[in-house]
Amino acid sequence: MAWTEMEVIYILLGVCVSVGLLAYAWGVLDWVWFKPKKLEKWLKQQGLKGNPYRILSGDMKELAKMTTDALSKPMTLSDNIAPRVIPYYVQHVNKYGKSCYVWMGPRPMVLIRDPELIKEVFNKHYQYQKPVTNPLGRKVARGVATYEKDKWAKHRRIINPAFYLEKLKLMQPAFLLSCCEMLGKWEGIVSGKGSCELDVWPDLQGLSCDVISRTAFGSSYEEGKRFFELQREQAMHFIESLRQVYVPGWRFVPTKRNRRMNAIENEVNSSIRGIIDKRMKAMQGGETNNDDLLGILLESNLQEIRQKGGKEFGMSIEDVIEECKLFYFAGQETTSVMLVWTMILLSRFQDWQARAREEVLQVFGDQEPDFEGLNSLKVLTMILYESLRLYPPLIGVDRWTVEETKLGETVLPQGAMVMLPILLMHVDSEIWGEDAKEFKPDRFREGIMKATKGKQVFFPFGGGPRICIGQNFALVEAKMAMAMILQHFSFELSPSYAHAPYSMVTTQPQYGAPLIMHKL
Repeated sequence: MAWTEMEVIYILLGVCVSVGLLAYAWGVLDWVWFKPKKLEKWLKQQGLKGNPYRILSGDMKELAKMTTDALSKPMTLSDNIAPRVIPYYVQHVNKYGKSCYVWMGPRPMVLIRDPELIKEVFNKHYQYQKPVTNPLGRKVARGVATYEKDKWAKHRRIINPAFYLEKLKLMQPAFLLSCCEMLGKWEGIVSGKGSCELDVWPDLQGLSCDVISRTAFGSSYEEGKRFFELQREQAMHFIESLRQVYVPGWRFVPTKRNRRMNAIENEVNSSIRGIIDKRMKAMQGGETNNDDLLGILLESNLQEIRQKGGKEFGMSIEDVIEECKLFYFAGQETTSVMLVWTMILLSRFQDWQARAREEVLQVFGDQEPDFEGLNSLKVLTMILYESLRLYPPLIGVDRWTVEETKLGETVLPQGAMVMLPILLMHVDSEIWGEDAKEFKPDRFREGIMKATKGKQVFFPFGGGPRICIGQNFALVEAKMAMAMILQHFSFELSPSYAHAPYSMVTTQPQYGAPLIMHKL
């Protein structure tokens, strides 16, 4: 019996659907089993060690459980924070040694602990690129920190002028004003009592928010404060998503979290676009305002377009919005955590607090700090470096290989993930000595190069050509804030302080930082 034309069409459609489903099923099976097992065999042949691959989840379930257990209670008062902040990695290294890998779902991540190899990964940034294992991270911030190759080079070139030292000097009044407001608040609380308990963590977050708002948007900084609340919430949603295996396409499913993250992204983008539009109209009307980050960025962008002869050579408005979000997120997070851990450390080590105060008073007396004086603060600089060593804002740096690559004696396949574990490197006794896990600022008395013997073993801001563009900004702000705090207050740990560092994008105090503040 002959088939009708319609029956033939239905049969062909059925065959096509069946083939498509089989292809999809094979792709999923390859992703969750065949490819990971092939990579596992490859890595073992290279002499690397790790757990046997578990389908789909890899080491993620155990990693999440150990992290949850570690965060369920404070730790004893110690500066060896890795067992609480990254317990799974500490256990893994103790079990398998420094040459090991961790299964992040169906993808292995190789830990790189050799200083020369870390330096190579940083310097060959076109070969070792930033992975996008969870696209939800793009909703927090993109910008120059996440771009690659030509787009990264263009954005870095345009943004660089905003962080020149002469530009940072112009931002000193904003730093001073924000610090004075915070200290005025503290003096109002302590006034009449002489001393009282104060959780400094929220105020230090508020300080860094205020500084970045003023320096990023100048007179529009009040509008920027709302962004911080939203960006902080966005970061929390993102961190929660990292504790689960990411399934491709899941971000499009209208879950409660995905809907909220989309709403935050839309509100932040719309608000920043409004500020940029107002600034662009003012510039077109002949007004100049290039003493804040946005003004410098827009001016540098226009110069790039004029010099190269076309808008395609500059940044789009969408690009500028993403850079502003990055200013906010990276600028606020890094400085606030550096300040809070420095205050906690100086609360515990009163001799170093006294030495830092003596230096500050010797340089500035009771006068407001200035840019040149801040650069002469040797003791305070040593303390900040040691704080960054023991409590780095980021616990590690991830990269992935764009092609099959030889790193030292190891051949890494295309798409392999590598991790440069900042926290583990910063407290490695083979590098820093038997006192590696102790607070000893003196190790930096002759600078970073002498302390590290010229090796890539101290990298709180990353390294190589892609080193954090805002590191000088963060250090100047931190020196200014600490100098003014030391001028006006002495401080010690409160009995209610619970030592509980944890990683919420950056290394933060889980239960805040209650200190006893004494007005000087």
